[in-house]
Amino acid sequence: MKLGFKIWLLIIILVLSLISIFGIPPKFFESGVLVTNIESNSTLFEQGLRAGSVINSIDGQKITDIDSYSKAISGKFIPGVNTKLTIITNSGSYTFYGENFSDISVSKIPKSNLKLGLDLSGGARALIKAQNQSLSRSELTDLVQITQNRLNAFGLTDLKVSPVSDLSGNNFMLIEIAGATPKDLRNLISEQGKFEARIGNVTVFEGGERDIASVGRDVQNARIESCGADGSGGYLCRFSFTVTLSGAAAERHANITANIPVQGGYLTENLDLFLDDNLVESLQISEGLRGRVTTQISISGSGAGGTEDEALANTKSEMKKLQTILMTGSLPYKLEIVKLDTISPLLGKEFMNYLVITGGIAILVISIIIFARYRKLKSSIAMIGTSVSEAIIILGVASLIQWNLDLPSIAGIIAGIGTGIDDVIVLMDESTSKVILSIKQKIKRAFSIIIGAYFTSLVSLLPLLWAGAGLLKGFAITTIIGISVGVFITRPAFGEFLRRSSENIEK
Repeated sequence: MKLGFKIWLLIIILVLSLISIFGIPPKFFESGVLVTNIESNSTLFEQGLRAGSVINSIDGQKITDIDSYSKAISGKFIPGVNTKLTIITNSGSYTFYGENFSDISVSKIPKSNLKLGLDLSGGARALIKAQNQSLSRSELTDLVQITQNRLNAFGLTDLKVSPVSDLSGNNFMLIEIAGATPKDLRNLISEQGKFEARIGNVTVFEGGERDIASVGRDVQNARIESCGADGSGGYLCRFSFTVTLSGAAAERHANITANIPVQGGYLTENLDLFLDDNLVESLQISEGLRGRVTTQISISGSGAGGTEDEALANTKSEMKKLQTILMTGSLPYKLEIVKLDTISPLLGKEFMNYLVITGGIAILVISIIIFARYRKLKSSIAMIGTSVSEAIIILGVASLIQWNLDLPSIAGIIAGIGTGIDDVIVLMDESTSKVILSIKQKIKRAFSIIIGAYFTSLVSLLPLLWAGAGLLKGFAITTIIGISVGVFITRPAFGEFLRRSSENIEK
């Protein structure tokens, strides 16, 4: 049987979908390890290494998987001794020099371009609104952009910040972070992060690009200065980093300090640092800075903990938090968390395993039922092939638009395939009916039923794009993609197959 245009179109789109899912060359042939997270104040980050890069070798040793990566860095780091590593990635060559290699996190390379949502990969999700006020769509867009910039500055990966709304017209911000805990997410977004540096009651500069030209994050301009016992059974560490002020902020600092008296080599007024209106540090101002326009100053602070390691970790976290707020500025609104969820990655792994097993069983059962009903091997195989190709095309489109596949999205794919099976059965029944019509007329009549059902489903799915503040959007999107692919690509191809098969039998 010759293949018609519609069947060739299906084959071409199917091949493109497979390319979209697996890439060229296919990702399952790629070796190395994937960088999933990198500290924003590390030397590698300063050199340009970013999450998403693939490490291919370390010091000339080829990296093929997590085991070879662990062996390449094992035993090379001695406490108190700096070690140099040459790292080759798909994005370039980088040099690491330091005492430990904990600033970078890696994982195995995914075998496809499909992006799994939190329901399958694990992480935290928060639905957020502005406290005590309703935001317009434009205000919400600004909030999303600022929040995205702030979270990106933390070096987070698998991050999604998007505006959503419910059927009542209320606007929310949805944040999803793979691998994070609800506590992490709450700490990142629960505070407005308004930074002010004051002398007396006068604001010298604020966080954000208006007053801050740059913030030091490399080893030369950001450091842990000291760590030791605090005298109360705990430990205290101090940090400092340089900040470059804008010209206007430097002028403001000079004007404010010009008439402040000097005592013991320092001004009698301190530079007080406030975060969300809470004093976090009070810094002495050297007499050499009195009335002087200087764009570079040093910011310092501290972190405490029950052990020295805990104090050091808390100090690094506090320094990064302060650096981020200085770089990005404060959020324009105080935020309120409406809903906060956590998802275990084990749930997603078990779900995917069960999905593959049940999907295989379902295809087998449907194949047996269809063959028993129609007693036509070729047509039965074509029906199953149509449904499978539909699933592949849906996944190809999802990969192309980088849609995160979560549980609602998977449910939408299943719903779309189920609708497709119904439609091909309609085509089979109409093509084999005893009505005295040509095969073209029978298929045309079947498609009138299919098109009517399609528009009915489409209209009913549109409200789900906004229902539940967008949490059901995945189901609506994948279902719409599925039924649209079926109506315009796979079912016309199956109809073409039935028409040509019937014409060959008549000959």
